[in-house]
Amino acid sequence: GVTALLLLKTGDTVVGTGGGIVALCKGSNYRVMKKIQVQGAVTSLTSRGQGHQFFIGTNNCQIYRVNYTAFKEELIAACHHEAVHDIVFPVGISDLFVTCSRNDIRVWYTPEHRELLRIIVPNVTCHAIDIMRDGKSIISAWNDGKIRAFVGDTGRPLYVIDHAHSLGVTAIAATSDCKRIISGGGEGQVRIWEIGEKTQKLGEILKEHVSAVSCIKITKNDRECVTASLDRTCIIWDIVRFTRKQMILANTLFKCVCYHPEEHQIITSGTDRKIGYWEVFDGSAVREVEGSASGSINGMDITADGAFFVTGGDDHLVKLWDYNQGTVTHVGVGHSGSVTRLKICPGNKYIVSVSADGAVLLWTYPALQ
Repeated sequence: GVTALLLLKTGDTVVGTGGGIVALCKGSNYRVMKKIQVQGAVTSLTSRGQGHQFFIGTNNCQIYRVNYTAFKEELIAACHHEAVHDIVFPVGISDLFVTCSRNDIRVWYTPEHRELLRIIVPNVTCHAIDIMRDGKSIISAWNDGKIRAFVGDTGRPLYVIDHAHSLGVTAIAATSDCKRIISGGGEGQVRIWEIGEKTQKLGEILKEHVSAVSCIKITKNDRECVTASLDRTCIIWDIVRFTRKQMILANTLFKCVCYHPEEHQIITSGTDRKIGYWEVFDGSAVREVEGSASGSINGMDITADGAFFVTGGDDHLVKLWDYNQGTVTHVGVGHSGSVTRLKICPGNKYIVSVSADGAVLLWTYPALQ
């Protein structure tokens, strides 16, 4: 049906439809002179200046600019139109970042705030992503139980690991030597995959968690990792001997975990709204601070020097913390939905946060003394 109308000064009418067709109609009988196709149902039409240009908005969160005489559409703004589940920067690069959502993975160019690449996988949801340290591939975790890898610069499919987890893949991380992927599933298993030039084979299964794995972080030397789970545990694993080193128990569904850059402590958070500091050596609690007044904390990231970290969650706020003091130094207000994940870019120039309403917000990292 017709979803939007725009009356031009010439007396012509621009008609937008639920099927994404935008037509220029003339006269009282509304004869179609020209028409174009856009992505998604047209939600709004508005003219610019004397009507020489007009804009189209769609329910796919896309805005097009159309020159009236040429009647050709140009995409000028786009964003996710469903919840964004993860965000990641390539190692040492702040000008690019990658986000994932239902049906797609998108690569963004930070300085110009625009989309560079869109990888579409219809009818499935991407829960987590990581970029191989060499930058050659993007690895992704999907709710259909598959791990999919794509070429970083073109988005071409590289390989698919079928049946990686029985209840969907919920977390993923790659080792810095690019030879292994560690994945977590909805059933709670942690699986280690050996990635070769042409082959991907299952190396080991670590069965301790009894509920979905929400976050995986690996140490710089690739010998140890930590997994956070909704079963109220965080486990530190030896991924050379494939044994459990420590288990951290708390009365919270863990949503996120980070290693301090010196890797002697980890910080965790989740549904109890508290940020926990823990010793890696023996799993003992160091301190606990109140992270939020309302709602779960869903994401955190720490600066390269370990002096500050950021958190975001169901209170829609982005908070910057002093690591040693355990105090908030800055608060970012802007999201209208729950913050799902956030990252500090390499070089501490920006903070990028993503949320359940599809927003990707870029924050200037505050100048700290």
